[in-house]
Amino acid sequence: MSNDLASRSLAYHANPQPGKLKILPSKPCTTQDDLSLAYTPGVAVPCTEIHDHPEKIWEYTGRGNTVAVVSDGTAVLGLGNIGPEAGLPVMEGKSVLFKRFADIDAVALCISGVFKEDGRTDPDKVIETVARLEPSFGGINLEDIGAPACFAIEPALKKAMKIPVFHDDQHGTAIISLAGILNALRVVGKKIGDCRFVMNGAGAAGIACAEYYVSAGADRSKFILCDSKGVIHDGRTDLNPQKQRFAVHTDARTLADAIKGADVFVGVSVPKALTGDMVRTMAPGAVVFAMANPTPEIFPDEALAAGAAVAGTGRSDYSNQVNNVLGFPGIFRGALDTRASDINEAMKLAASRALADIVAEPMPDDIRQLLSAAYPEEAAKGIFEGEIPLKASFVIPKPFDPRVVPRVARKVAEAAMASGVAQIRIDDLDAYERAVAARIARNNNQ
Repeated sequence: MSNDLASRSLAYHANPQPGKLKILPSKPCTTQDDLSLAYTPGVAVPCTEIHDHPEKIWEYTGRGNTVAVVSDGTAVLGLGNIGPEAGLPVMEGKSVLFKRFADIDAVALCISGVFKEDGRTDPDKVIETVARLEPSFGGINLEDIGAPACFAIEPALKKAMKIPVFHDDQHGTAIISLAGILNALRVVGKKIGDCRFVMNGAGAAGIACAEYYVSAGADRSKFILCDSKGVIHDGRTDLNPQKQRFAVHTDARTLADAIKGADVFVGVSVPKALTGDMVRTMAPGAVVFAMANPTPEIFPDEALAAGAAVAGTGRSDYSNQVNNVLGFPGIFRGALDTRASDINEAMKLAASRALADIVAEPMPDDIRQLLSAAYPEEAAKGIFEGEIPLKASFVIPKPFDPRVVPRVARKVAEAAMASGVAQIRIDDLDAYERAVAARIARNNNQ
């Protein structure tokens, strides 16, 4: 990180007041009468209503538009286990994105006292802590909780709570990267079920991505996963249950062995793990999504120079960025608006397909102009050109495309209703998509 960026970032977080969040009232409180309604004695009336009719909580409080961003600070961005205090700026940042992109009120909650004597996360303590938050929130976004604890925490909370629980580090990366991979395979003319995948990195994100791609039609038998010890094969005795599901019978022992003839490489691991020479051994029309941040397994230009047909990255300074902000705002918007009890596989797949379709449909001229203004360098390269702009350099939509959150919310809401987890029905989805777009525009123009 440059000294200039570091100094600007510290100034941004410190001024004009510390942090990136503040709470503002949604109702006036400027007169004695306002005060009597906001607090005593008037507040007793909605309290009594909720006590007598618990479902009224959604009508008389902000719970239905509030998400908790919860972390123990054990797997923060590319920084690792830095603790809950040091992780708080990230959770505040995530909360800012919820508000900016979907008008969702999010509260950053970094929790301590959930560790074992060896310093590793105790899943039971996290589960107990988070489950107690249910009355105050419409959804839970788990963030930066390391493996293997995260694998136990999320499903237990899903079972214990009646509101959506979503670990974005697992599913966000999976949802966005699948959208890009689906479009990349459109570009190269391959079907996901026919492709051989190599996944480098078998932690929370890697395992979640692999499982999710299988749910989208990829063939589990055509996956090879690699961790820090090499290929995950059926002769290893050091595998957790999640890795065992991908243990294959193979003579390959290294990433260089595994990648020969592969159609798709997905990296959620460490910098410079993949070389140009390795890419050259992949199948024709290879797709390389190297998503380690800030330094990827291979830089996109290197992958393309070595013969990859499509390259994706986690970085914002290259095309085809896998950015989780494309997913979680719209996913939670659709889940909250249907009062869904879960964010299930159908809803996640709906989000991926919505994102893929945005790039593969005709782009209105006003959207092209907006994106060209927001991303001038990519516009100069012709990224947004063409009636249908899908191409090797543009397989994932941009975060500032105003279609993204409303479309994802619409498709997620539709899937929530179809899969039976929605408690509110939306009959006119076209009108709902327009309403979400208008809501976000109003919020950002205040």
